[in-house]
Amino acid sequence: MQSSAQTVSPLIAGLRCRCPRCGQGKLFVNVLNMRDRCDACGLDYKFVDTGDGPAVFAIFILGFLCIGGALVAEFEFGVPWWVHVMLWGILTPLLAVFLLRFLKALLIALQYKNKAEEARLSKE
Repeated sequence: MQSSAQTVSPLIAGLRCRCPRCGQGKLFVNVLNMRDRCDACGLDYKFVDTGDGPAVFAIFILGFLCIGGALVAEFEFGVPWWVHVMLWGILTPLLAVFLLRFLKALLIALQYKNKAEEARLSKE
């Protein structure tokens, strides 16, 4: 019999923002606030420690997309400055929230799958 931990793909759990063990319970209460435990299987989310990882990845990805998009918009289409302000001022924060949500869920799923935890000198 296969356990549910082996059937949930970290990528699918990350895309759906679901529990890394059962794939059913939601990870977040609101947009980016973590729940205490899974509603479906009861997995305690105290092990979660993504740190600044999702933010660092999001900065690099958004920097590439937004600066690249702004350069294309400027040099290929010659849009006025106010179009840049409207386009990137609205698009960048929206992309940041959704990208952070996905990346945080993905790193949580990978942390669970790989049993990653803080290093210790001895088991106590």
